[in-house]
Amino acid sequence: MYEEVGPTVSVFDRAYDDPVRVLDEDGEVVGDVPDLDDEALVEMYRHMRLARHFDGRAVSLQRQGRMGTYPPLSGQEGAQIGSATALAEDDWLVPSYREHGAALVRGLPLKQTLLYWMGHEAGNATPEDVNVFPVAVPIASQIPHATGAAWASKLRDENDAFLCYFGDGATSEGDFHEGVNFAGVFDTPTVFFCNNNQWAISVPRERQTRSATLAQKAEAYGIDGVQVDGMDPLAVYRVTTAALEKARDPETDRPRPTLIEAVQYRFGAHTTADDPTVYRDEDEVERWKAKDPIPRLEAYLRSEGVLNDERVAEIEAAVETRVADAIEAAEAEARPKPREMFEHAYAELPQELERQYEEFAAFREAHGDEAFLEE
Repeated sequence: MYEEVGPTVSVFDRAYDDPVRVLDEDGEVVGDVPDLDDEALVEMYRHMRLARHFDGRAVSLQRQGRMGTYPPLSGQEGAQIGSATALAEDDWLVPSYREHGAALVRGLPLKQTLLYWMGHEAGNATPEDVNVFPVAVPIASQIPHATGAAWASKLRDENDAFLCYFGDGATSEGDFHEGVNFAGVFDTPTVFFCNNNQWAISVPRERQTRSATLAQKAEAYGIDGVQVDGMDPLAVYRVTTAALEKARDPETDRPRPTLIEAVQYRFGAHTTADDPTVYRDEDEVERWKAKDPIPRLEAYLRSEGVLNDERVAEIEAAVETRVADAIEAAEAEARPKPREMFEHAYAELPQELERQYEEFAAFREAHGDEAFLEE
C-alpha cells in the first residue's frame, strides 16, 4: 500500500488511498527523498524538537495555572514542520489554532504564541514581516479567508501561494465546502492542508464522512487531492512543495488549488480542557506513537551521517534554553487588563459592548476578582 511510484510520476496521479511516503516508521527510505541539503534537514529536525519541547512546557504551564487553555500539537510536528518548510518567503500561512510549530518555522516568536494563550490580545498581533494570519479558533472559518486572500493575490498578478491548515472535523463544516468550492471555481493559488489527526475532539474520523478518504473530496470541487503520511516530514515536504509550486504557476495544465490530507495522530488531548482517556484507548495511542515523526527523521539523519550524539545533545540544550527564555519573556509582561476582552473585535467599541463592559466593571467593583474564581 505504501510502495512509492517512480520519480517521473506526479504525486497528484496517485490513488487517494495510497499515501505518499518517503520514510517508514524506522526511518528507512521507501520513496523519493526531496532535494534538501544537510543543513536544511537538520533545521527541520531542530524545529520539530523545538515544537515538541515547547508543547510539553506549554501543557505544564497550563496545569500550573500560568496559562489558559492550550491545544497540544505533539505527534503533528512532521506535518506542521514539513509543510511550513516548503513555503517560499512571500507565501502565506493560514493557521487554525494548533499550528504553533508551523508558525514558528515562518518566524512567529514563541513569546507571541505564549502571550496569545495567556490571554494577551498582543499575542494575536503578528509582526509585519511574518506572513502568518491570526489564529482561528472557530472551526473552518479560516478556509474562506484563505481562499479570498489567495483570489485577491491572483487578481493583483502576484505570485504568492496560501497554505491553509484545518482538522478533519472542519471538513464537516459549510465553510470548508464554500472555501474549497470557490477556490476550484476561481482557480485560486490555495493549498488546503487537512491535518487528519483521527479525532475532532471526541468524534472519530469515521463519524465525519462516508468517504473512504478526505483527499478524495477534492474530486467534487474539480481540484487535485493527495493523501500523505503526515508523520513523515519528508513526504509532507515533498507533497506540499509540489502543491505550492502548482499554486504559483498560472500556466500549469492542472488546477492551481490542492487538497492535501495528512494522515497523523495527536498524542495528547484536543486541548487542556479535554480528557481523551474518555474516548480513546491506550493501545490506539501507543500504536500511533510507534510512528512518531521525530525519532523517525532522527534515525534517517543518523544513518546519513548528518546527526550524531553530540549534535543531538547540542540541539536539545539549545531548544531547552530557547523555550525557557520565551517563557520568561512572556511572563514578564504585565497581566492583560479585563477591558481588553471588549476592545479588539471592532475598530470602535459599539454601544452594546460598552454597556456590557460597564456591567462587568460594576460586578468586579462590588464583588472583587475573587468572584471569578468561585466554582
